[in-house]
Amino acid sequence: MVRRTWAPRGHTPVLTHPFRCWQRLSVAAALAFRWDGRRTRLCFQMRSGPYTTAALIGFLRQLHRHLRGDRVILLWDGLPAHRSRRMRASLAQERRWLTVERLPAYAPELNPAEPLFGNVKARELANHCGELPELATALRNGLARVRRD
Repeated sequence: MVRRTWAPRGHTPVLTHPFRCWQRLSVAAALAFRWDGRRTRLCFQMRSGPYTTAALIGFLRQLHRHLRGDRVILLWDGLPAHRSRRMRASLAQERRWLTVERLPAYAPELNPAEPLFGNVKARELANHCGELPELATALRNGLARVRRD
C-alpha cells in the first residue's frame, strides 16, 4: 500500500523493492468479545502462503485452546476454504463450542476484521518494501499496537 510521505522539496521519494520472488504472507485474525463486554481479545496467526482448509482448521483448534473452551460464535466471509467439505465436516465436530454465521456474499463493511487490517495497512505496512521477514515483523508490531489499544 503506497501512501503520501514527506521528502525534501524537489526530491521525489522513491520506493525500491527487490522483486526477487512474489511471496505471500497471510493472516487469520479473530476478534473475541465477551457477551457482557468485560473483555476483548485479538488473536491472530501469520503464515507464508495462502490459508488452506487444513491451516484454518489448525487455527480454529489453537483458538479453542486459547479461549479455554469458551463458546464461540464465529462470523465468516465467503473464502472458499471456509466453505469446503472438509471444513464443514470439521465444524460439525466442533458444534459443542463453535457456532458459525456466514456474512453476506460481499459485505466487507460487516466484517469486524476489515477495519483492523485497514488500520495496520495504512500505518505499519504503508510504503513498506522489505522482504517477507521484515513484513512479518511490521505486521506483528501493527497488530500488537491494535491489541494494546
